[in-house]
Amino acid sequence: MANAALSKKLKPSQQLSAILGSSESISRADTVKGLWDYFKRHHLQNPANKREIIANDELKPLFGKEKITMFEVGKIVNSHLTDESKADGKKEA
Repeated sequence: MANAALSKKLKPSQQLSAILGSSESISRADTVKGLWDYFKRHHLQNPANKREIIANDELKPLFGKEKITMFEVGKIVNSHLTDESKADGKKEA
């Protein structure tokens, strides 16, 4: 059974939407996959240290710094996704 927290659809921030190419609700798992696709498509992994992602101009507002490690991707994803049901004052089922 899939982890409900990873598969729940959440609203991306404007910065994250710009990177993913859509403002539609998306799961955490699909968000991470979309970011890694973006990193690879734009050759943003540091060739000397593959665990490091170097921010291009589009990623700097999302990261808040020049580079991150691959271990920080989850933290960034969590800070740029919101649960619309909680924002409306509804409780999660």
